Amino acid sequence: MNLKKIITIVSVVLISILMIYGLIILRQIFSSNTKFSENEVYVYIPTDSNYEAVKKIVAPYIENMDRFDMVASKRGYSANVIPGRFLLTKGMNSYELVKTLRLNSAVKLAFNNQERVENLAGRVGSQIEADSAALLNSFKDSIFLKQNGFNEENVLVLFIPNTYEIYWNTTAEKFRDKMIKEYRNFWNKERVAKAQKQGLTPIEATILASIVHKESVKKDERPRIAGVYLNRLRAGMPLQADPTVIFAMKKKSNDFNQVIKRVFYNDLTMAHPYNTYMNVGLPPGPIAMPDITALEAVLDPEKNNFIYFCASVERFGYHEFAATLEVHNKNAKKYSDWINSQGVKR
Repeated sequence: MNLKKIITIVSVVLISILMIYGLIILRQIFSSNTKFSENEVYVYIPTDSNYEAVKKIVAPYIENMDRFDMVASKRGYSANVIPGRFLLTKGMNSYELVKTLRLNSAVKLAFNNQERVENLAGRVGSQIEADSAALLNSFKDSIFLKQNGFNEENVLVLFIPNTYEIYWNTTAEKFRDKMIKEYRNFWNKERVAKAQKQGLTPIEATILASIVHKESVKKDERPRIAGVYLNRLRAGMPLQADPTVIFAMKKKSNDFNQVIKRVFYNDLTMAHPYNTYMNVGLPPGPIAMPDITALEAVLDPEKNNFIYFCASVERFGYHEFAATLEVHNKNAKKYSDWINSQGVKR
């Protein structure tokens, strides 16, 4: 056998070996490499994680870590970890897994009905990487508050209840800054003009909306209630809103978990900035996070001559309205008699 034939045979063998090796590599790269039974799972990579930390996080979901490790190294991922939330799909191969870990997916973050900024921080902190303490500190940052015209009592008005798309690894400060942009977008020229028509600033409108929100769960009734409160404000009357008294009681005792179903006369005389029976005008801050319908009710209130209202015993959830104290007293007695008959103490 001459040298030329030997070289040809060796070349063919080497090419065959390389092809077989290449096919093995391709199989390792493109064959399924997941081991979870669900159709999809989310994994969370904290900020400042290194590649070793990532491997520990994804290990429960990956069938063969060596195959994943090889692709991660070849693709440069092991030296360039990206924090965030990532969606893994059942049957993904190593190439797809690494590719996915480069694509941070957004979280649909939602919040509403929060009574205090502390509650909001906890709610948001359960949905993104930033914890509640960091979020609360950012909300109460004195420089931020001063620059944007808020204070610690009213900063809750900044947050418009909605569902927002945001990256899981968003910092507390970036979340707060996104919310101030959303606040400014909401309070456009048209809404500011509507608030001014009612003699209110956006902050004042939101504080009043928080009272309207707490007064009634019936969205169709909220414009009428807003009209009553605006009538009282214009007349220089105290708002005399029971929800503000309940909030004052909770704030005074520092117990916001208590359930207060009934307000008594002695409660109405409590000295507290949030007690609108003892103080004329709006309280210093919102008593809850009003939803959009409550805000719209204040901006587009019903025009009426009602000054008084109390809970209805015939249409539960709704209220009876009155333009005179005489009619109101009759409505109030009917409700008091009914609630006494139910044995409601507090």
